[in-house]
Amino acid sequence: MMTSDSTYTEAFVWIWLPEETEPVVAGKLTADNDRLVFNYGKSYLARDNAIALYEPELPLQPGMLPLQAGLSMPACIRDASPDAWGRRVIINLKLGIKGAGADSAQLDELTYLLESGSDRVGALDFQVSPTEYVPRLSATASLDELVASADRVEKGLPLSLELDQALQHGTSIGGARPKAQVQEEDKKFIAKFSSATDLYSVVKAEYVAMRLASLAELNVAPVSLTQTMHKDVLLIERFDRVRSPGGWQRKALVSALTLLSLDEMMARYASYEELAEIIRHRFSDARATLRELFSRIVFNVLCGNTDDHARNHAAFWNGEVLRLTPAYDICPQTRTGNEVSQAMLISGDDRMGRISSCLNAAAHFLLTREEAIAITEQLLHTITEHWEAVCDEAGMSPADRQLLWGRQFLNPYAFDDLAGESFYLKALGEDARGERGW
Repeated sequence: MMTSDSTYTEAFVWIWLPEETEPVVAGKLTADNDRLVFNYGKSYLARDNAIALYEPELPLQPGMLPLQAGLSMPACIRDASPDAWGRRVIINLKLGIKGAGADSAQLDELTYLLESGSDRVGALDFQVSPTEYVPRLSATASLDELVASADRVEKGLPLSLELDQALQHGTSIGGARPKAQVQEEDKKFIAKFSSATDLYSVVKAEYVAMRLASLAELNVAPVSLTQTMHKDVLLIERFDRVRSPGGWQRKALVSALTLLSLDEMMARYASYEELAEIIRHRFSDARATLRELFSRIVFNVLCGNTDDHARNHAAFWNGEVLRLTPAYDICPQTRTGNEVSQAMLISGDDRMGRISSCLNAAAHFLLTREEAIAITEQLLHTITEHWEAVCDEAGMSPADRQLLWGRQFLNPYAFDDLAGESFYLKALGEDARGERGW
């Protein structure tokens, strides 16, 4: 993680406490060889309203806090660090045209934390000072300019200083696709752009999946579509920001990867079964949350979203309890054959993208098999009944509809291995595909 190019040895962690509009310093992150370790500040521990950055990982206690087994930095802090796209922008910013072929390991984790935008996911930010908070804000840029800048970053080309700053504002948001942040009146949005490598309209496909999930009464982030410079832009409303009379409040978040005490190198071990157990013991309204999560898993299978890794699930953290955030990043993925696996294990060592795998896991979500089948049928009907209307909303081309329907959405493999009382779901899928020539 740390390299000879490192220019930072420490970073001060600032936090927006619940319902507050200004941050306070919580503690310090220090480089210790190839690890980053955290300790709370005395002034923070003395506050009446102090909350742990996340428990049980970083409990409110003095001294250097030990890292969990296998981790090189606290997972709840890694949640606030940029992922693939943000790191690419920072590499472009720091290394210029070398960014096109640069390895993300050329920059250390403290650099990514301290050089990325301050309006990052969740309620944390990172500063070089323990007493003065100086936000790294974006320069003003239009969507046209942001799209053009994203294109240049993908090509490894340098940007102007102003566009560097504007695009840098989006570096603190996770994910691999080109994106930036925009604000309209009392709402903030993540803007996702088309990529030069897209073989079809990926942003429209994500819009369709998110809208269908909403129509199926899943709790999802609101989305809208716009276009600039002849490119589609997906706008996702941020759910970790609340506009109040005194300013913007920030909601603390932790990813499922953090809940499971894992990092990227261990992400393949992430399991819905283990996440369900955590929900049963630590979440508010556990039974409803488990039903929601199960429904999301089934929907991912039905729409062909195999990118359901543990950073694409998150929970609000208020210092006492956890609460599932709205769903995000539900995007059908390209597939070459029928058989696919989900990014997270569903139950035991089974991660196959099949309804039968979900039904076999129903008990972990406090659902009977009959309840799980009914949820699946309702999701299937919603996708089938609203497909054309939502594709019309998105302005999706006939070619893209034909590519997605029956391949990503309702792929035959999703219905493989169904038997007994659930077999009729396979017939429903076949009927739905047959109606549109598949």
